[in-house]
Amino acid sequence: MIHKHTADWILMPEGTFEKNRVLIADQTGTIIGIEHAENHDPATLQRHSGIVCPGFINAHCHLELSHMKGKVDTGSGLIPFISNVVQFRETADEEIADAIVKADAEMFVNGIVAVGDISNKTDTAYVKRISAIDYYSFVEMFDFLQPAMTQKTIDQYTAVFEGQSDHGRNKKSFVPHAPYSVSPNLFAYINKSNTEGATISIHNQETPPENELFLSGSGAFTSFYEGFGMNLDHFRPIGKSSIFYTLQHLSPNFSALFVHNTLTTSAEINAAMKWNSNVYWATCPNANLYIENRLPDYAAFLQTNAKVAIGTDSLTSNWQLSVWEEVKTIRRYQSFIPLETLLTWATLNGAEALGYNDRLGSFNQGKRPGILLLEGLLHPSQPLADINVRRLM
Repeated sequence: MIHKHTADWILMPEGTFEKNRVLIADQTGTIIGIEHAENHDPATLQRHSGIVCPGFINAHCHLELSHMKGKVDTGSGLIPFISNVVQFRETADEEIADAIVKADAEMFVNGIVAVGDISNKTDTAYVKRISAIDYYSFVEMFDFLQPAMTQKTIDQYTAVFEGQSDHGRNKKSFVPHAPYSVSPNLFAYINKSNTEGATISIHNQETPPENELFLSGSGAFTSFYEGFGMNLDHFRPIGKSSIFYTLQHLSPNFSALFVHNTLTTSAEINAAMKWNSNVYWATCPNANLYIENRLPDYAAFLQTNAKVAIGTDSLTSNWQLSVWEEVKTIRRYQSFIPLETLLTWATLNGAEALGYNDRLGSFNQGKRPGILLLEGLLHPSQPLADINVRRLM
């Protein structure tokens, strides 16, 4: 059976909106093509009110933290937030498993077709094997800049890696947590342990103390580590912001996905893109507001032609798992960004960042990206507050 969808606007593979088009797909949702509406009998068309776009890519999530919804206060800042995550993370296995199942289902209903998921445990492996969503599991490693902890970390997370799902369309790779929590030796292990074509995710420049640590060796992270019985006597600051520590130690031979980037400047974006042509930037605006009460400088990413993707972070730091709600938030506070740009961030850029762009992210012939309707959105400049997402295929 052939499905012919037409709407007020369709997001084209080139990232532009077009009117009077028909999106043609087979019964599996595989795209056959996009044609002019006047070439089709109106009686054969499924007409929709709104904008039709591909399924969303959630470039950054922590599915395994779904049971912590509402347990951590907003606006506390990153370091208190991390401490609270450590405090509340452990709970009954049944509660964790149930929350993971519900979060996966929520993302599917919200039009998400693929997720870049941070994995510190194997709690999510079963759901990923059976989910209708594709998952790229980022097995996240950290030794808190403590060389004595590196081998223990490797042993622990090798077991997590082996237990994570790469069944069917799923993928996995070893990744560093953040500049302030990964030693040079652990970076070296990550570099040698991933295969060609892998994507490496890393949290980047979320809070001022992160940059302060690498600029001068001072700031709140020193007392944070002391609170856990660790010291940084061996640590030497590099006199530059934290992203340069990552560029120094992470191999440029993989696709790199920098996450959050609330303090990242245009000069740092350019430096990263010079270091590696396959650099992507995941923004999680609702989580940024939840934790640090700030947003990235989106103008810097537009000015540098950076490839931005969109993530939700976890239910620990968000009110829902919806890429569309992230788009709404960006548009609410940064309305100068065109909607077609935001939807490209939410679809194709995310698919490229996770290596799924051969079949997801755009309406190119032969892809099966999912088909969504932004219901009632009659013009790209229209306010988004009351616009919801509906799956068509």
